[in-house]
Amino acid sequence: MGIESDFKGTGGGDSDADKKTGTCKESRPGQEPCFPPVSFITFILSLAQSAMVLMGEAPEPETGQYLQNLPEAKHTIDLLAMLECKTRGNLSTEESDVLGSLLCDLRLAFVKKQ
Repeated sequence: MGIESDFKGTGGGDSDADKKTGTCKESRPGQEPCFPPVSFITFILSLAQSAMVLMGEAPEPETGQYLQNLPEAKHTIDLLAMLECKTRGNLSTEESDVLGSLLCDLRLAFVKKQ
């Protein structure tokens, strides 16, 4: 799935704009952690990553362990589908395309797990 590559193309890089908004990739001991800029795309990518972890397709970030909770993964995918319905006509082309692509990828991964 292209979640990581989607993120890199939507504000996850090292551009001057990223540096100005306080995002960073390097370790900052003793300082608050760096986060990507707040946007609809980073929000849906976060939900999609959670669904991938819940399907056992990605490691749990804190422990590095793979887990599987398909009912919760389905719920997260359903949340993204609800967002797609409720935001239809109000998203930019990029946001709509990313959301549609994520849903397609997640649904395919979910079906393969069953």
